[in-house]
Amino acid sequence: MKSRVLPRLVLVGFVLVLAAALVLSGCTRTPATQPTADQSQPKEEPTATVAFKVELPVTATPTQQVANEEGTPLPTYTPAPTNTPRPTKTPWPTKAPTSAPVDDPNMVYVPGGEFAFGYDGGPEDQSPAQTRTVDIFNIDKYPVTNAEYRLFVDDTGHRLPRHWKDGEIPAGKEDHPVVWVSWEDASAYAEWAGKRLPTEAEWEKAARGEQGSLYPWGEAFDSANCNSREAGVGDTTAVGSYAGGESGYGALDMSGNVWEWTSDWYDAYRGSVYSLDRYGETYKVLRGGSWFDGSDMVSAVARNSGKPTFTFSTIGFRCAK
Repeated sequence: MKSRVLPRLVLVGFVLVLAAALVLSGCTRTPATQPTADQSQPKEEPTATVAFKVELPVTATPTQQVANEEGTPLPTYTPAPTNTPRPTKTPWPTKAPTSAPVDDPNMVYVPGGEFAFGYDGGPEDQSPAQTRTVDIFNIDKYPVTNAEYRLFVDDTGHRLPRHWKDGEIPAGKEDHPVVWVSWEDASAYAEWAGKRLPTEAEWEKAARGEQGSLYPWGEAFDSANCNSREAGVGDTTAVGSYAGGESGYGALDMSGNVWEWTSDWYDAYRGSVYSLDRYGETYKVLRGGSWFDGSDMVSAVARNSGKPTFTFSTIGFRCAK
């Protein structure tokens, strides 16, 4: 009986010792690392990327396009425009004078600039008085004479003034102003002579001088200085006969003797509220008065007008350049 129990006890003890050893071994071992939430999920393979390369144009060679794996061209990068400086504004050139003193003893030089123009104390067509500006110019010292007009007629075959009987200048009037000439005749002569008709503003400046006086010689009328009605001559006189009537710039016969054509149309002055049926592009301006006119009409501000084809015994002209 005892011989059977002893081996069983030995076997049971061995099992217990083995079990105890296993328990002790489990307590001392480092616990196994638990997988994290990220490790528990399957890893995603990273998406393949394509390097984005930009080649800015340096020369005229076209920029190469970059393509992705499927061969589709990627859009070419367009660089922002360069901030180009704005060009420097070029100043306007200084206005060159249209004329200069000429080597011609029969012309006088008139400097450009501002001058008194118009008059508020006379007929409405002379007003309002104002300041005007003209460029420098030259103007004939005298009205064109019969002798000078003769050269033009002989050279061009232009029609003769009506008072030249049988084509001849009236005896003793070679140095008198030519008359019975229209604005068209005067313009044709001026072109032939290499000149032009003066503007109304130029004519007035040449007559009034630097002082802007009402008459070429001053403010008061003097019958000794011009061929007007008050002189009692009743006809034209040789140019330059009235030295006392010289303007501040040296022009003569700008008061009386003959009316003189200008290049301008007869119209209201700037700022005028005066209206007249003759205003517009129908009549040309005449200046200076004539031997037939009184003191009020031979002033440097008096105005008259006529159609470009009109002629009369009191109308002549002078040129400018």
